Amino acid sequence: MSYGVAAALQSAIYTHLQADVVISGLVGSAIYDNAPSGSLPDTYISLGPEDVRDRSDKTGYGALHLITISVISEAAGFNTAKLVGAAVSDALQGATLTLTRGALCYINFDRATARRVGTGETRRIDLRFSVRVEDS
Repeated sequence: MSYGVAAALQSAIYTHLQADVVISGLVGSAIYDNAPSGSLPDTYISLGPEDVRDRSDKTGYGALHLITISVISEAAGFNTAKLVGAAVSDALQGATLTLTRGALCYINFDRATARRVGTGETRRIDLRFSVRVEDS
């Protein structure tokens, strides 16, 4: 197994989301690996946890990354969060990402969970993607 591609994969996903015009129109540049201190925008995207499994074979090292990207919104109802979630899904489903290490085999939407956070108006959608990479 190789976890060596993890940082390159995260960087490529972040760059890809930042460059997407639909996402930019919905959240601007509010895409975070680590949310800044202080007040946050009403709606933003957060790169989240990942689970990684070995997918090495006789041709070389590889891994399956199960990554979570979250949409967090203070907007009333789920509509705003779902619009942003759909944009994230559309941007990443089948995307061609250039990695600084290794190579992307595929990126596919796996599942999503939408829920209220606490007793307030905060909505959160966690989108999970299955990403297969090879380490060269």
